[in-house]
Amino acid sequence: MTALTAVIITGNEERNIERCLKSLQGVADEVVVVDSGSTDRTETICRQYGVRFVSHAWAGYSGQKNYADSLATHPWTLSLDADEALSPTLRDALMRLKQEGPAAGTVYSVNRLTNFCGHWIHHCGWYPDRKVRLWATGTAHWEGDIHEELRFEGTPQTAHLEGDLLHYSYYEIDDLARRQPRYYRLGAAEAHAQGRRAGMGAVVLKPLWTFVRDYLLRGGFRDGKAGYILCRMNAHYTFMKYTTLTEMQDKPNQPPAGDKQHNSSCPK
Repeated sequence: MTALTAVIITGNEERNIERCLKSLQGVADEVVVVDSGSTDRTETICRQYGVRFVSHAWAGYSGQKNYADSLATHPWTLSLDADEALSPTLRDALMRLKQEGPAAGTVYSVNRLTNFCGHWIHHCGWYPDRKVRLWATGTAHWEGDIHEELRFEGTPQTAHLEGDLLHYSYYEIDDLARRQPRYYRLGAAEAHAQGRRAGMGAVVLKPLWTFVRDYLLRGGFRDGKAGYILCRMNAHYTFMKYTTLTEMQDKPNQPPAGDKQHNSSCPK
């Protein structure tokens, strides 16, 4: 049977981490948790589940995940966020894969299903939100500070696993509202660093397009009230991102916002 290490980064995740660890029982042969200074019960809960708990100063999302991945001791690495959990179907798929053995030169993706204020969001552009989360240890690294991405040695084949990675990131509307300012600032800073520019046309039209795309074309209306709220908030995020970008253009010597705060449950 193929052995795998589950890797998780944490920062004050007492609300989520136990659900995540429970879902990994019987699937992961080792669980590595890299924590960036939690002051709540995160460490206590982790140690109750016998994980390998390592404290490490926050190094940005990619830096923190790369450090955590480097601690894996088994041939395959499974990456989860603290606010995620394996669905029963995904657990079964992983167990079958361990029995059969993963294919050499292949990485494995999963669908991520997000819960927003008690509602599973199947549209709005939020699902299937396919992510590669399983690969041969030592063959990948993370890049990027806003929406970190995996980079692999060579060009591996991608296979898809059945089931969902259940994402419990937003218990209240305020959970998303509080995170948006940091993310639209980072998004604007990234666009500014790439030399992209925005005028009033972008400020006015891109938010409108975001709402039409997510609510009508991507079927957000099928998610009911929660879908409408999400699509409105997505449009607001776009408005603020491009408004912030225009401000950066007007103040070219002002340094862009950086990744100064950590919440490992932020949306990816």
